[in-house]
Amino acid sequence: MYEHSIHRRRFAVATALVVAGVAAPALQAQSKLEKPKISLTIDGEAALCHLPLTVADQLGYFKAEGLDLDISDLVGGARSPMATPGEPADVYAGAFDYTISLQSRTQFYQAFVLLGRAPQIAFGVSTRHMPDYHSLADLRGKRIGVTAMGAPAQMVVNVVLARAGINPGEVRFIPVGSAGAAVQALRSGQIDAISNSDPVISMLEQKGEIKIVSDTRSLKGALAVFGSAMPAACLYAPLDFVRKNPNTVQALTNAVVHGLKWLQTAGPSDIIKIVPESYFLGDRAVYLASFNRAREAISLDGLVPDEGPQTALKALGSFDPLVKAARIDLAKTFTNEFARRAKERFRA
Repeated sequence: MYEHSIHRRRFAVATALVVAGVAAPALQAQSKLEKPKISLTIDGEAALCHLPLTVADQLGYFKAEGLDLDISDLVGGARSPMATPGEPADVYAGAFDYTISLQSRTQFYQAFVLLGRAPQIAFGVSTRHMPDYHSLADLRGKRIGVTAMGAPAQMVVNVVLARAGINPGEVRFIPVGSAGAAVQALRSGQIDAISNSDPVISMLEQKGEIKIVSDTRSLKGALAVFGSAMPAACLYAPLDFVRKNPNTVQALTNAVVHGLKWLQTAGPSDIIKIVPESYFLGDRAVYLASFNRAREAISLDGLVPDEGPQTALKALGSFDPLVKAARIDLAKTFTNEFARRAKERFRA
């Protein structure tokens, strides 16, 4: 059973705007929102891959679009719709590949704005518990910590192991979350290796506690693992919701793309002002170093790359028997219609 249920809060950030020294844009004339109050579930809010969402939140861009968001953070990055079947949200923030996995299970969800151009996940072995590590073959029988079962962190490991001829069943996956608990799991010896996002990975790497064996925190690293552009964090929703609420989806997209535009010129001092202190895991320097490393992996305009969905389908199909290419309609997994409009509006 997934451990979830963190907190709910409103995206109302007038004080944050004052602290950041940034004024929210005036609400422009727009079509009436079909659903101004939106529930949004996010897979690990503090993970750096979701920074664009945090930015849009803290700078008041959702509010400026006429939206009132109620966010629920799902501990550990679990597969949102699967992990909370009794608590459906209007919109989800998580990995693009979820839309494919869900469709293989006859649940149709569509991504409508991209946050990241790479998964921003790294896979490393413990230097303390696996001091004699030489190759991926040494991982057979070992315990690998992932954010949650079925999450992108596990997918990256599965893809890397498959290319080395290792079956996922030859290792043991253990869900450890995507924050301080993940760090503690490695340090206490509960796991022998870890696949996670920043700032968790950078914190362990900086202290020499892990040896990186695969890294998708850069475009080059993601290309080495997946062979082509791999869409990552995004906002997605049930296909029917997207079709029935186009003005609301456009408003959500506008806010995120506005945040992506802001990030293109943001510096360390800007990040410190708007990111909640708890996201730093007690070390601002490591978080900022992680941010600088992740810059190129952040989407520039919210658009899903043309070859991206096919890359994700191939990756999932390499280890998930339920994902059959012939049965997946990739056209239903994403749309760039809303991001194109937002890109033009904000010149992202």
